[in-house]
Amino acid sequence: MTKTRDILRKLINPFTTRHDSGNKVNKEESIEAIVEFERKAFQYDTLVTATRNFSEKLGEGGFGPVFKGLLEDGREVAVKRLAVGSRQGENQFANEASLLSGVQHKNVVHLYGFCIHGADRLLVYEYVANESLHKILFACSNDCPKRAELNWQRRYSIMLAVAKGLLYLHEGTQTPIIHRDIKAANILLDQRWVPKIADFGMARLFPADESHVNTRVAGTNGYMAPEYLMHGWLSPKADVYSFGVVVLELVTGCQCHCFVPLPGTDAKNLLEWAWMLYKERRILEMVDPEIRPTLDLAQVSTCVHIGLLCTQAEPKQRPDMRRISILFTKQPSTLEEPSRPGIPGRRYTSRPHLTSGTLDSSRNSLSSSGSGIGSSSYSTLASTSASASASSSKGKGLQL
Repeated sequence: MTKTRDILRKLINPFTTRHDSGNKVNKEESIEAIVEFERKAFQYDTLVTATRNFSEKLGEGGFGPVFKGLLEDGREVAVKRLAVGSRQGENQFANEASLLSGVQHKNVVHLYGFCIHGADRLLVYEYVANESLHKILFACSNDCPKRAELNWQRRYSIMLAVAKGLLYLHEGTQTPIIHRDIKAANILLDQRWVPKIADFGMARLFPADESHVNTRVAGTNGYMAPEYLMHGWLSPKADVYSFGVVVLELVTGCQCHCFVPLPGTDAKNLLEWAWMLYKERRILEMVDPEIRPTLDLAQVSTCVHIGLLCTQAEPKQRPDMRRISILFTKQPSTLEEPSRPGIPGRRYTSRPHLTSGTLDSSRNSLSSSGSGIGSSSYSTLASTSASASASSSKGKGLQL
């Protein structure tokens, strides 16, 4: 019982950290948070019944399997059962349960509640019937008929909706939330192709009065901003960078960390290739051939422009999510000119306070990172991403 209470206290803590002028915790908010968490607590037997004893597996990942279930009130759910004895899984459970409990947005996956039963840790999400964006976008058309349905207008709508979801996380919550692992695998699509940002196991609360925080690096290779990957400097602009990569993936149909250089080009990765074609005014050449019959060239040009602006090397040169939402309504000719995108390792060449051994192990961990997609979209809810350690005392920021 004591351990369960300690876990609940850890879950509630992020929502009881606001202080009044006397620097005392607002007790009324603490009580409300406790009541809200009690309301979201599921009985283990309820989930056993809902999942038919965990019989219908939707996916499998590093933190454990995800099962489909049906609650008595008719709600379809996806139940993530975290691996027993996993410290990383325990931390992810506390992180997701606390951060998502107060989040309500149509473009963010909804957490119905959680369950603590002995050593079991379970998270109960809304069931999203369609595949992950990753599984559809990067599939062979012959193997995935849904890819043919992912036309330009649907891709464009996904960009707009994910931008709205990120804007909500950064500005619409009591304390800004940085996702830290925005990628196609963590964007689920419902039956109407409405995207929902998922997998908040690595998300962090962000103090609104700070320029950045210094934290352990955790994310997926190819989507991490240079300043975050190399120095551990985390800010909402790290999510902006990741979003820019996803935008370019949606335009090109190419996966960033599996990019195969095309004949006759020196580009070694997706960002360099997109930049080269952009500068040479050959944008149509980077467009996924499957969507060329349905595309709006002006929209495509705007999206490529936005993708490059989001992936600038310097965080201050990237627009924030509010500005990005506005940029989608602009003509390409009215947008500020991007410079060459920031590729980790080119401009950020040092990692303060790290030994060469740490650097080598970090690179090995990061280079092995992939999408983690299993047999279905819900592998993304259970997947673990590559992580490494980095710290720095430079600049204005907090150490996490």
